[in-house]
This record gives sequence, structure tokens and C-alpha cells, in this order.
Amino acid sequence: MTRIDAKFAKLKAEGKKAFVAYIMGGDPDLDTSLAVMKGLPGAGVDVIELGMPFTDPMADGPTIQLAGQRALDGGMTMDKVLDMVRAFRTGDSETPIVLMGYYNPIYARGVDRFLAEAREAGIDGLIVVDLPPEEDSELCLPAQAAGINFIRLATPTTDAKRLPAVLKNTSGFVYYVSVTGITGAAAAQAAAVGPEVARIKQSTDLPVIVGFGINTAENARDIASIADGCVVGSAIVKEIGAGKPLAEILARVADLASGAHSA
Repeated sequence: MTRIDAKFAKLKAEGKKAFVAYIMGGDPDLDTSLAVMKGLPGAGVDVIELGMPFTDPMADGPTIQLAGQRALDGGMTMDKVLDMVRAFRTGDSETPIVLMGYYNPIYARGVDRFLAEAREAGIDGLIVVDLPPEEDSELCLPAQAAGINFIRLATPTTDAKRLPAVLKNTSGFVYYVSVTGITGAAAAQAAAVGPEVARIKQSTDLPVIVGFGINTAENARDIASIADGCVVGSAIVKEIGAGKPLAEILARVADLASGAHSA
């Protein structure tokens, strides 16, 4: 059982929904990013998604693209992302960490080396948005063998024919993308998302977590109420990008988390 499995089992036993927060590793610099990361669990975050900066983030809107650029401009590398995780783990051995990003930096590092280092650093899961199920042998299956969950995205365009392939080797949880398009582009609507989440849950026992387009506590509550939890990324990254003090960033996170936890 991974930390992700344990966390969702604990939340289910408590009758709570999950609040998942995304930040970009190294945005705007390593020290600031690590301070935010260390503060997330205390602000109510159940699972941390940590972005791997990449030059060509095809699924991300301007907010997260700019965060990646700030991180790269600040000298962030894969080594430093893993060092962030190691530093976080010195004080927190419980909170699940999911690396989210694109395959290119992993491929450049070498899959075997990357997975060994990720496991040693304390990574629990991967979301690699540009690797389809047809490429499972490339990273998904080796990750599972290494004890790291591979979390797949389902979207509004994932029809009944495609869904079994998406779910086949997914573990940890299913990430349902609430809107078509890029991150931060549109608001998630519970009325539209609810039937899609129900459809996915008919085909899997995994938790279904909804992301993209959630930027208020009320929105987080509404979405979490029809799923097993929600993910917030751009709304948090905007606070970091605006140079807000750490206390203000974490207060914003706590407000969003309270919405999800009240569902």
C-alpha cells in the first residue's frame, strides 16, 4: 500500500473528501517553493502535486506555464525537484507526493534512474500527461513495479470505448479533468461533472478526483461533493506568482481546503 492508498483509505474511514494542491517545483525559487510545500499539510492539503518544470507544457494555461518558466529561469532542475522532496520528507513522512508533468525530462534522465531516485526521495505517484495508455510499457508499468502509483487523466472526451484503456493500469486515483482545454481556462461546473464522475466510478473502485477550473472554496465544496475530492492548481500558483507572503499563500490554501473538506 502506497502513501496515496493509505491517505484515501483514511479519508474514506473519516467520511472526508480529499483536497489536493498543485505547486510548481522551484517557483519562483527553490527556497520559497520548499517553504510553501512544507506549509501545505498544515493548511489542510491531503495530497501534494509537485510540478516538474518543462519548457513546453502543452496542457497548461498561462498561469502554470509562467510558473514553470520562473522555476527554469531560477535554475530549477530535476535534481533540485528531487532534493525538494527529500527536504520535505525530513519533516513529513506521511503526506503523499505526486510528481506531475511531461515525459521529456524523465526520458532524458532515463526511466530506471528516474524511478530509483524518485522512490528513494519519497515520491508516491506520477502524473505524466503526454503518455497515453498505448505507451504503458514506457513508464507506467515500470513505475508500478517500483511501487509508485501511475495516475491517469480522464477527460470529458474520454468516451465509453476509451475509458477501459485509460483505467487499465491506473492506480492511486483517477484524475478527472473537468473541462476541455488547458489549466485555468474555465470554471468547473458540478452539474456537468457529476454524471461523468458517476460514469467513471461504475468502472473502477479507485477514488476519482476532479481538477482544472476550481478556484474558490465554494467551487471546491461543490466539486468535492460529487467526487472523492478536488485538485486546485492555478489559483494557488497565482498567489505564488504574485509574490504574496507565505502566510497569505497558505491562508488561501486553507480556505480552498476548507471548501473541499466541508463537502
